[in-house]
Amino acid sequence: MSAQIETPAKTGPSEDEVLRQIEQAVLDHRLPPGTKLKEVQLATLFGVKRGLIRKVLTRLAHSRLVDQTPNRGASVAKPSVKEGQDLFATRRIIESAILETLITQIDSKIIRHLRKLLEREQRAYQRGDSETALALSVDFHRQLAALAGNSVLDEYLNDIIRRTPLVILTHLGDDEQNRCRNQEHAAIIDALEQGDVKKAVKVMQQHLLHIENKIQHKPETRQADLATLLRPQSEQTLA
Repeated sequence: MSAQIETPAKTGPSEDEVLRQIEQAVLDHRLPPGTKLKEVQLATLFGVKRGLIRKVLTRLAHSRLVDQTPNRGASVAKPSVKEGQDLFATRRIIESAILETLITQIDSKIIRHLRKLLEREQRAYQRGDSETALALSVDFHRQLAALAGNSVLDEYLNDIIRRTPLVILTHLGDDEQNRCRNQEHAAIIDALEQGDVKKAVKVMQQHLLHIENKIQHKPETRQADLATLLRPQSEQTLA
């Protein structure tokens, strides 16, 4: 009698995978600040147990992407005007230091890498793929930090960048003019290629100040249901 081969039982996504999906929905501007994150609904959406969702929400609260209030549950964080201004002011300091570190190791390979990233960002904007363009715009800043090779600056920047979309959505809205302007990304690359760190830093600071100076309270808007908000924009377009 031949032995039967048992098929492994299907398992849902891991805790890290669920966390990444929710975090990415924040970065993609799909989860607006203040959105209620109900454990039962999230557990059903992801096909996991409530205990796993509870752990994910606690981790997101630790990174300040989620607010947890006793008897009121969890919701996507809603930064104050002051917090938003402080985040961008801190980004100006950190990203200036990143450029000052990066300039000492700039070579043609790094410049080619940054220009390819910029070209992909521009093509995404041209074809109207705002989700991809936004992700590439954020990745531009992350790549500068990674290439600079200072792990502490890299870690601090990534922590702040995860919270930046919440500031923009809370106080500026989802208009494209409130996002990174890729012509300024191009100017930063040009300055780096020329070895002009002062110019690169100046453009970066103006680049971030453009958004920081616009941060203010904006009226509340009605939210869609959680399942729709977590679904990638590409899938929403096909629906």
